[in-house]
Amino acid sequence: MSFEQFMYKGVRFSTKIHSEDSLSFEENEFEVFDDDVFNITYPKSGTNWMIEILNLIKHNGDATISQTVPINQRSPWCEAITFKDQVAKLTHPRFITSHLPYHLFAKSFSTSKAKIIYTIRNPKDIIVSLFYFVKTLSFFKANNNFQDSIDYFLQGKGMYGSWFDHIKSWMQIKGDSRFFFITYEELLKDRRGSVVRLCKFLGKELTDAQIDSVVEHSSFNSMKENKMSYWSDVKSEIVDQTKGSFLRKGVSGDWKNHFTVAQSEHFDKVYQERMKDLNMSFYWEQE
Repeated sequence: MSFEQFMYKGVRFSTKIHSEDSLSFEENEFEVFDDDVFNITYPKSGTNWMIEILNLIKHNGDATISQTVPINQRSPWCEAITFKDQVAKLTHPRFITSHLPYHLFAKSFSTSKAKIIYTIRNPKDIIVSLFYFVKTLSFFKANNNFQDSIDYFLQGKGMYGSWFDHIKSWMQIKGDSRFFFITYEELLKDRRGSVVRLCKFLGKELTDAQIDSVVEHSSFNSMKENKMSYWSDVKSEIVDQTKGSFLRKGVSGDWKNHFTVAQSEHFDKVYQERMKDLNMSFYWEQE
């Protein structure tokens, strides 16, 4: 598994969708407004799902925008080459997405009242999701060796670097009132309750009917049927959807169908060592 890459302050990025200029702009020049809302994730942790949920909340459960505007334009990635052009078209409050670790995030955030929603997912499921997802990325040279995918992940060789470092970097601000984190597994278990919590964090009051609409239109089946929810407008040089489904399963625990016992035990050993100083527990650790 490989891709054309460059390093920026210790983190790997793709030459196809990032540049040193786009990263420097995001970090040093991009002006964060007080009403901005950032959707932050490590790749394949529920990013597009959260974009769908947040945009439905923004529009009071009305799915019109979700069904007519591509998802990557509704909430663009602030580190991408295309961001400068995209952000100028956003309406306030702006909903913006990023996979960046905390130390590369916009410096202007620190003096703003902007809010961050950070979604975390079982890393074993992330590995499985990445294994299939990179096959659709035209600029990736993927292979069918699942063990390589595990090693690649544990060594932090993917875009955006190490998952462990990413989690630790953002958990530095977990006590900040502007910061809200939730797990992919919580969203699956209780999407309505999660939507209610998100609304409270955002200071957004919705009626029961509007909340029901958010829940309905952010379901996996609803998103699967909505071509605006899975990057249908992106050029095939970036994403080739003939090689796989952008929205594959939308489940938790699929790792059990891919990891051998030995692979799982090895991963758990590395996981426990790398996470021991975080002093937090997550849903999947109880399984």
